[in-house]
Amino acid sequence: MKETKRNVQATTSEELTKIKIKPPTNYAAGMHGVKVALEHVFAEMGAVRGFQTLAKLNQKNGIDCPGCAWPDPDDKRSVLGEYCENGAKALAEEATLKRVKPKFFAKHSVEELSRWSDYKIGKSGRLTQPMILQEGSSHYEPIAWDAAFELIADKLNALQSPDEAIFYTSGRSSNEAAFLYGVFARAFGTNNMPDCSNMCHESSGVALSQTLGIGKGSVTLDDLHKADVVMIIGQNPGTNHPRMLSALQKLKQNGGKVITVNPLEEAGLKRFKNPQKVADILGSGTAITDLFLQVRINQDIPLLKAIMKKLHTKERTEGGIFDHDFIQSKTQGYEALIQDLAHHELAPLIAQSGISETDIDTAVELIAPAKKVIICWAMGLTQHRNGVENIKECVNLLLLKGSIGKEGAGTCPVRGHSNVQGDRSVGIVHKTSDALHAALQRSFGIDAPRTKGFDTVDSVIAMHEGRAKVFFALGGNFLSAVSDTNYAAEALQRCDLTVAVSTKLNRSHLVTGKTALILPTLGRSEKDIKNGKARFVSVENSMGKVHTSRGSLAPASKHLMSEPDIIAHLAAATLQDKTEVDWLALGKDYDAIRSKISEVLTGFEDYNKRVKDDGFYLPNNARAGDFSKLPNGRAQFSLCTLPQHDLKADEYLLMTIRSHDQFNTTIYGLHDRYRGVYNERRVLFMNAEDMKKQDLKQLDLVDIISEYDGETRIAPKFHVVSYAIPSQNLACYFPEANVLVPIRHFAKQSQTPISKSVRVKVRKR
Repeated sequence: MKETKRNVQATTSEELTKIKIKPPTNYAAGMHGVKVALEHVFAEMGAVRGFQTLAKLNQKNGIDCPGCAWPDPDDKRSVLGEYCENGAKALAEEATLKRVKPKFFAKHSVEELSRWSDYKIGKSGRLTQPMILQEGSSHYEPIAWDAAFELIADKLNALQSPDEAIFYTSGRSSNEAAFLYGVFARAFGTNNMPDCSNMCHESSGVALSQTLGIGKGSVTLDDLHKADVVMIIGQNPGTNHPRMLSALQKLKQNGGKVITVNPLEEAGLKRFKNPQKVADILGSGTAITDLFLQVRINQDIPLLKAIMKKLHTKERTEGGIFDHDFIQSKTQGYEALIQDLAHHELAPLIAQSGISETDIDTAVELIAPAKKVIICWAMGLTQHRNGVENIKECVNLLLLKGSIGKEGAGTCPVRGHSNVQGDRSVGIVHKTSDALHAALQRSFGIDAPRTKGFDTVDSVIAMHEGRAKVFFALGGNFLSAVSDTNYAAEALQRCDLTVAVSTKLNRSHLVTGKTALILPTLGRSEKDIKNGKARFVSVENSMGKVHTSRGSLAPASKHLMSEPDIIAHLAAATLQDKTEVDWLALGKDYDAIRSKISEVLTGFEDYNKRVKDDGFYLPNNARAGDFSKLPNGRAQFSLCTLPQHDLKADEYLLMTIRSHDQFNTTIYGLHDRYRGVYNERRVLFMNAEDMKKQDLKQLDLVDIISEYDGETRIAPKFHVVSYAIPSQNLACYFPEANVLVPIRHFAKQSQTPISKSVRVKVRKR
């Protein structure tokens, strides 16, 4: 394994942990899910404290889950618990009673800690006070808040250009924190504001903006209950967004159909046993998927083209399949799309997709009569070189059916971290629009930079090449989240200063710049009190509703500072009298921040009142069927090309996936019980016939190798596990596999890494 400066290890421990394999499960949730969730909560938080806090999770005026961004019901919330197993785990991780105090860092050097597994690092506990890793030192030491801000300010102000600084944002940050952070970065003079969406749904944002005029989904939670057909493509809600299963269960009870498209058959999309329904607990639950299409990795476009060709044939012979009134009045490019479909022969499309024609015909029979279609997707579509076109092809199908801008129909990109969409809505973007520039000038007197800043990929390359020297992260575990782990580690180590605003210890605190700071912040579950006044923050869910989050627990340490306060102090120390903004006053009073958001951003008018009432939906032109901002005022059909991977006989396409015991880079445990894997994460899922061809047996150890641009990357020591996955396709967990993803290979236009279609070879150890 490649080691980096300070002799720290960039990737998780290679130590194997006695793997056990069982058959994959055929349903999600149920009472066993409740049992596992409570075990995590009790172990980290204690029983009484855990129950009291869970009762407030995702309730109105309660704590917004620090996990995913799935929306809460607008009306009645479940009194038994408006959360899922992984939401409970996320809360337990944040609200743990374990603490990482200065004596912990005195005992353990960064070199030692870096050799721990990501799981062990994360289980260390909550950070309690600011810490500094001095240049040349191997141990973190305490530092006062004022001294930390002075150090950062000195480093920033010593840069030759503001563009030598990078300000990264995690999707966990609140609207208030993200907005203030963006204003500070622009006041400092840079648009270098990468965020975690660059690595996941950037492809969605680009594709949807170009075709529908807004980089967000168009449906609400209620729409999911009313659809005729929901297509779930490249997404595993049972693990990643478990509360979505309740919505799909309601859809099925209302007579809707579900088509699942994915290289792996996932338990949550087979059957769901709702733990809040006695009939489900005692019975077999609800079968979710009506038709499973086991597509080959990144062959969704051939599949969608085959479906659309067959639908067009039915339209010509039977009529009533396409919504021609909608197409003629609301769209542009229909004739070109039909001509493009005609250029493709059906048989090669079917063969490339890996789906039988019989199953494709079944899909067509489900979609053809449907008047209301929703397509849901996640990173299984976005993290490919053609990620933007994948989404555009989904939009093509929806436009043919007239399934945009009406109840029970539309686009549903399912976002990951709990406020990743809100960050974007309040200005975390790496280019300042004319409207934003004018609003910042008017409201703050700031002449924001106009040049395009760095996204995540650009940031890593800039740090590696010495063009960026200060890296500031508002939350997240940047190193473990980005592609090309060893390259990213070298990039971070070439910085003069790296700063992390965090609640818990992670690998990004161990692979750092010459000097590093950890600034501990309040968790979302904790009370935020300033001068005796309780404060709340707000977030935006994945369907565009802005609502409050109020913590209820005592802070993990008296030394913690809220994110808005941290940013305000940073801005005040760095900019001093260069602006007329009273940064510290904004850090104290979140109402003042929200008032400024109202002044600057369209859709947030009267923010304070509306968010306190019950929250509000942001404007959504696609939901309203308004495409006036697009060329000729119409939604756009797109001509999408077929993916080409040209695999050799000994090559595979690898996709990275989550285990059921993780959320993003946070590892809750070592089990992936839905897939039947226990006590291990170094696992490579492989087709049984492919294993035979390579003379591999169950649990043999292999190295996974990727070769791009003359460079070889190796992920060593993985157990091979036989699994129902298409031939020449592989899957393994991230961040363990991120080392294989080349930094300069990403989706066209969005620069989202190709984490779901990495060309690799497998070598037996």
